[in-house]
Amino acid sequence: MGLINSTDHLINGSTLVRNSSYFPVPTSKIMIAIPLFVSFIIGTITNGLYLWVLNFKMKKTVNTLFFYHLILSYFISTLVLPFIATSQLQNNHWIFGTALCKVFNSILTLGMFASVFFLSAISLDRYLLILHPVWSQQHRTPRWASCIVLGVWISATALSIPYLVFRETHHDQKGKLVCENNYVVSTNWKSKEMQTLSQWIHTACFIIRFLLGFLLPFFIITFCYQRVASMMKEKGLFKSSKPFKVMMTAIISFFVCWMPYHVYQGLMLTKNRSLLLELAMILTALSISFHTVFTPTLFLFIGENFKKVFKKSILALFESAFNEDSSTERTHNLNLGA
Repeated sequence: MGLINSTDHLINGSTLVRNSSYFPVPTSKIMIAIPLFVSFIIGTITNGLYLWVLNFKMKKTVNTLFFYHLILSYFISTLVLPFIATSQLQNNHWIFGTALCKVFNSILTLGMFASVFFLSAISLDRYLLILHPVWSQQHRTPRWASCIVLGVWISATALSIPYLVFRETHHDQKGKLVCENNYVVSTNWKSKEMQTLSQWIHTACFIIRFLLGFLLPFFIITFCYQRVASMMKEKGLFKSSKPFKVMMTAIISFFVCWMPYHVYQGLMLTKNRSLLLELAMILTALSISFHTVFTPTLFLFIGENFKKVFKKSILALFESAFNEDSSTERTHNLNLGA
């Protein structure tokens, strides 16, 4: 999913910068830039491959539609990573202009909200399929899924627009061109009065982002998979522990990968430029990069025996991971049980 929106030390001018020279680059910035470059290379290749297979090699179903757009949100965010990494290697000096400062920031925000919303939609889809099979058979169609997909993209776009407006470039006290959020959208945004207003708006943005971008999706994912696991265990539909592994992986991966980012954003509100903030910034870069690049692969291989995996073709792996035959069979079994 990429480093998101107002990560004011990853894509912007940082008040942690201790000198105006671009070199030597602080170690913390190198620790951020390297995984971002690696994630860009790996993520572009792997997510691009996933998109190609899902779009051209597989039947259009609810599953493939949801996963296609989930991976698309990852792919979009991945394309921005080298620009962030370049800025880090130049000690947060921004060389790409005001327009790209705004566009990249809003793209990262769009990618974040879209990815967590699609993860929530996939969880709800599993919930409806297992606990409400009759309704699912009547209403769960690719057209229905397309409406959900459209709603997710519209919602994510609406939530990312404010950051397109807020972001701008300016020269800091040491003459460095930086890219950061101007929450009051004012040329006099550094005055004491504007700083107070900016803090209130920043806090409101943080709360909205935390509630809609983490807390609510995490609750939906956890609730849905817990109910699905309970129902399937009760009906004896688990022949192995693999479905449990998939569900637990989804929950733990979401929490571990996104929690550092929101902790970092919370620390930003305190205006405390401590070592803890730098560590949170590094952990955020690592966790979100991993989430954006490796989560699709994780879901593809989880529960598979690796000896069998390497004997299969890529297409066979995708079909086993994303087709709906097993889901349909479970639904049929539930109907028989009812």
